[in-house]
Amino acid sequence: MAKIDPEKLTGPQKAAIFLMIMGDEFTSQVYKYLDEEDIKRIGIEMAKIDYIPAEAVKKVLEEANMEAKELIGDITLSPEEFLKQSLIKAYGEKGKELFEEIKKEVGPETFKKLKRLDPKTIASFLANEHPQTIAIILVHLDSELAGQVLQFLPEKLRGEVLLRIATLSKVDPEIVQEISDALESELQSVGGALGKKMGGPEKAAEILSHAGRDLEEEVLADIEDENPTLAEEIRKYLFTFEDFLNVDDFAIQTLLREISTDDLKLALKGASPEVREKFFRNMSKRAADVLKEELEMMGPVRVSEVEKAQQNIIRIAKKLEQEGKIVLTKGEEEFV
Repeated sequence: MAKIDPEKLTGPQKAAIFLMIMGDEFTSQVYKYLDEEDIKRIGIEMAKIDYIPAEAVKKVLEEANMEAKELIGDITLSPEEFLKQSLIKAYGEKGKELFEEIKKEVGPETFKKLKRLDPKTIASFLANEHPQTIAIILVHLDSELAGQVLQFLPEKLRGEVLLRIATLSKVDPEIVQEISDALESELQSVGGALGKKMGGPEKAAEILSHAGRDLEEEVLADIEDENPTLAEEIRKYLFTFEDFLNVDDFAIQTLLREISTDDLKLALKGASPEVREKFFRNMSKRAADVLKEELEMMGPVRVSEVEKAQQNIIRIAKKLEQEGKIVLTKGEEEFV
């Protein structure tokens, strides 16, 4: 089951937790305003949850500007059962079909067993498998675990596996089941998708970001030799706008002198409160106050516009880093 880290909640995880807090009646109504892919994305995270830490609930409610005491009652259903009941309440018989599709995408029981092993053991299982098989297995694992497994794979395999993850789109459920069956006997020896599973450049980057910075460039260089365009696409996702939280103040101040006000406004519109505050405190009080006021008066904007503005800023930040003017840190990277 998924381990919920309150400090690293993804959008779908936040949505899943929020909907469970609000109850199945509310959730069934929300489903009607979402498209099927969004429901599946949230449903997959819900089905993975084992338990919800109190800190995660608190964080989600704080972001929603709601008081916990106003909402939280006893959650008597498991996340999986909650998902099933809310889907049936919203769609009837079709809800059952959606639930089964989501269950398939979460992956066979064998993959859940695999997640309980340490990365080195998983890598030893996979070392002699075809790169495509390894890619299918890794995209079913949590990205952090998959990145750690990548570190322990033979060097000659790493680039090929990540390349296949980045170009993966759909996998026949029968193939996934065949892979699961083949792994089952090996797992027993140590005691130990909806018919599709999305890979793509973003997933490849997410996994690679957990494999270590040294390995990152090595693997990307391998991919670049075979597919330069894809390598650049993966690089685009390796630093997110939220990662500016880990960038020092000097770098933020340098960046602010190079980016447009329009891009900054749009980018911060879709940023977390923490990232907004990071930028505000590196501006003059007057400039920060003006920007805050403009953001408050700003109407709804398209997500695509926000993402474009954030990518523009990230691109400039990376250029400044290449020129040696700033340093971009990722995750909990340390310097000596």
